[in-house]
Amino acid sequence: MIYPARRAAWLAAAAALPALGVALLLPASWYLGLLPLCLLTAFIVVDAVSGVAPVSVAPRVALPAMIGVGTHGRVILGADFARGVPRRIEGRIATDARLRTIGDSDAMTIDDRSATLAIPFEAVRRGQAAVARLWLRWPGAFGLVWKQTSAPVDRAIAVIPDLETLRSQALRYLQEAAPGEQDRRRRGQGREFEALREYQPGMGRRSIDWKRSARHGELLAREYRTDHNQSVVLAIDSGRLMCEPVAGMPKVDRAVGAALLTAFMALKGGDSVRLFGFDSRPRVASGAMSGVAGFSLLQQRAAEIDYSPEETNFTLALTTLGARLERRSLVVIFTDFVDSISAELMLRNVGALTRRHLVLFVLMRDAELEAMADAEPASGEDVARAVTAGALLRERQLVIERLRLLGVEVIEATHDEIGPALLERYLTLKREDRL
Repeated sequence: MIYPARRAAWLAAAAALPALGVALLLPASWYLGLLPLCLLTAFIVVDAVSGVAPVSVAPRVALPAMIGVGTHGRVILGADFARGVPRRIEGRIATDARLRTIGDSDAMTIDDRSATLAIPFEAVRRGQAAVARLWLRWPGAFGLVWKQTSAPVDRAIAVIPDLETLRSQALRYLQEAAPGEQDRRRRGQGREFEALREYQPGMGRRSIDWKRSARHGELLAREYRTDHNQSVVLAIDSGRLMCEPVAGMPKVDRAVGAALLTAFMALKGGDSVRLFGFDSRPRVASGAMSGVAGFSLLQQRAAEIDYSPEETNFTLALTTLGARLERRSLVVIFTDFVDSISAELMLRNVGALTRRHLVLFVLMRDAELEAMADAEPASGEDVARAVTAGALLRERQLVIERLRLLGVEVIEATHDEIGPALLERYLTLKREDRL
């Protein structure tokens, strides 16, 4: 694509003034006023056909695989030229609302056959940020035309919660943990058989191996060791209620941040981690990741959990999740509900999960409802608002109590405390060998 530059437009406007003057002063020789315009047109044509043609350029792009919300990155655009390289080249990219470009391209590098430039951007929202297309343009020799080429990209950058915050929180908990706690083998606990030893007062009667005791003529007890290779499933609801903002950020984004923090600690401690995202149907289902190297894969899959305007289908989601789990797991469910009626189907399906797995619900406290219920009323509308908010909070507590009666662990914390609260509960459950 070739089109006139701003310089050509200004020169054309300047050349029109002599043409107008000749037409007014010498009407019989009006055509003489067209000479500057004709000369400018000739220069534009020469500028367009000379130099590097757009068809001889092969554009390319390099994207970062992952970036944290609020951080800056760069998209690297490049072009390989069949002959000649222009003195200057500019680039643009088409992105969705999750990325915001900052200023013009910078860090341009030009050599004999190629040019490279960087486009700075800022990640403003979590998810898969699509980069759809790129454009490259360069001026002609006289600066009268722009020559432009474009190419589809159709790739995405995984935008995840702020990485530095996650790392700092994880390192703080690792430093506070006792040395060797993650790898220490504790005898007398757990489910994996370790050895037989003479029964001592204070040991549980269930640990006595009666058959071997009868054979050896003395009481022998079974010792077990803690199995560190446990299975942790992080199930994140991305339905309509979880997409509502709290303190300027959607609840699902805060859930993803808390899930990644716990996933990092679980992988560091030797457990395997799965990620499961759902709304009206299951959307994201990763395999079991093990080792710290699997954390980057979990981050990429977490970016695929998108915002959904649809109602959450707990029956389909939890049934699908239960069918995929082959061993006992800690199932952490990040979700939200309004009242006991909307939570009824959720309660029915959670009961089926608790028969085989340890289920942990993570809920964010509704600070807005609590403020309405506790506010001092100044009018009849304030009284009605407080009564309604109090009724909704009571129904919410009723659902939480029913979950606990089903054997479900429940964490209810503010939006900025769910990550540390979940991590503390996970470490507690692991120390108590309840996984």
